[in-house]
Amino acid sequence: MYTAAAMLLSATLALTACGGGGGGNPLETTSAAPTGSASAAGGPVVIGSFDFDESVLLGSIYAQALEAKGVQVEEKPRIGSREVVYDQVKSGGLTLVPEYNGNLLAFVDQATTAATTEEINAALKEKLPAELEVLDSAAAEDKDTLSISKDTQTKQSLTTMEDLAKVSKDMIVGGPPEFKKRWEARFKDVYGIEFKQWKPTGPTTADAIKDGSIQVGNVFSTDPKITANGLVPLEDTKNIFPAQNVTPLLNKAGATDTVRTTLNGVSAKLTTEGLLEMMQKISVNKDEPATVAKEWLTTNGLG
Repeated sequence: MYTAAAMLLSATLALTACGGGGGGNPLETTSAAPTGSASAAGGPVVIGSFDFDESVLLGSIYAQALEAKGVQVEEKPRIGSREVVYDQVKSGGLTLVPEYNGNLLAFVDQATTAATTEEINAALKEKLPAELEVLDSAAAEDKDTLSISKDTQTKQSLTTMEDLAKVSKDMIVGGPPEFKKRWEARFKDVYGIEFKQWKPTGPTTADAIKDGSIQVGNVFSTDPKITANGLVPLEDTKNIFPAQNVTPLLNKAGATDTVRTTLNGVSAKLTTEGLLEMMQKISVNKDEPATVAKEWLTTNGLG
């Protein structure tokens, strides 16, 4: 299993390099505490993140909070999608990653019907393999949405995802590269939603809705471009998108009580409003995630 995960990781990194985004190997160490500091299980805590800004921000918050407690840390940002990152945590290549509990559960249990934070976390404790655990969830939540422009809303009289089902066959939808695979069948089964075309628009999804190259997009609820671009998230009346609380996913073998206590302390302070404010600094002001993370930790007495 480890060999397969490593092969998949290598392929993903090759694709990333070909895309020309970001530069450098995302598996190289980008941050480390001074030699001799406390560490988990005799080695550094290796913190990964998904390939989008909010995940990088959360990974930096975790890293700097742990460093403040004397824990040796290595950051490996922008590794890729959950399909790659999960295997790395499971194998021990990564110690932890900032996760979203609802999507994590759907990944390990595709048949789940859990929707609330409490239901999801209870199910994760049952479904995760023995080597993995989730720590306390933050109140901060970043949910999937299907969003449209205000112009589309007015012309089509759309308020809910049920409304969308009536006109979706004439629309192009965009989102992350894995969006179609994860959601196409569920949209059809739950809402009867079928799209004319699926486009992998990734981080440009909100802009693609605004410029009209797609009519519907999978935009995350803490994306400042929802407001900046005048987008309208459609109401998910049947709760197809579960709770998505920010939740650390941890390999048990690589952590100590200090790691768990520190990360639970971060979760206790992290709110949706605070996360949105930080993302505005990154998306609008173009501040570096590490700088924004440090400011948040200092403000909340965790730095």
